Amino acid sequence: MVHFVGAGPGAPDLITRRGAALLEQADVVIYAGSLVNPALLGLCREGCRVYDSARMTLEEVLDVMIPVSQRGEQVVRLHTGDPSLYGAIREQMDILREKNIPFDVTPGVSSFCAAAGAVEGEYTLPGVSQSVIITRMAGRTPVPERESIPALAAHGATMVIFLSAGMLDKLQEQLLQGAYTLETPAALVYKASWPEEKVVRCPLGELAQKGREHNISKTALVLVGDFLAGDYQRSKLYDPSFTTGYREGKP
Repeated sequence: MVHFVGAGPGAPDLITRRGAALLEQADVVIYAGSLVNPALLGLCREGCRVYDSARMTLEEVLDVMIPVSQRGEQVVRLHTGDPSLYGAIREQMDILREKNIPFDVTPGVSSFCAAAGAVEGEYTLPGVSQSVIITRMAGRTPVPERESIPALAAHGATMVIFLSAGMLDKLQEQLLQGAYTLETPAALVYKASWPEEKVVRCPLGELAQKGREHNISKTALVLVGDFLAGDYQRSKLYDPSFTTGYREGKP
């Protein structure tokens, strides 16, 4: 059996209880060493075999997974954050399915959630933005043209940009081709929830400069949008005059 497990954003106590239990029971753990906090490996039992996938190809990962699973042992494939976001799990699952090897997926807390906590923000503020665009810039790995940064920035919604901290000059330029301005609030969140977490707030027009000043070029999310500013509307749900299925609104 192969268990794909979301490790969470970094802090060891932000893995789910299910994920922690699977790590404790695993015979083999293959973890994304470039991103997953190695402190989580302390949950593994004595004798568990551990592999760092940062040094492995897909084929090498499968060469470990498949025979171990066929012997009836338990494999945990430990991915950063939630494995459904930039986890490259589909290509693994498809091959396991072809080999009739059972697997399941345990969700994790994504770093975009931890980043919101780090900035003490709410992505979906009434009257500001009710949509969150999670994306990444095209680099050595392309993105579909319809999902380019300028195309998505045209909405002016809240944006959370992964895997792009090493391209801040170009990212800033492309964001400004959308609905944002030089003064639109932005933030760099480095290693959200880790002990070395760092939050750098700035106007969008200073994003690249602040990245250089704080030596942030990887393992960081870029947050953009007016949710980082001060103005918003009070929610209707908790407005005394708003009727819901649980209480009657009062004038």
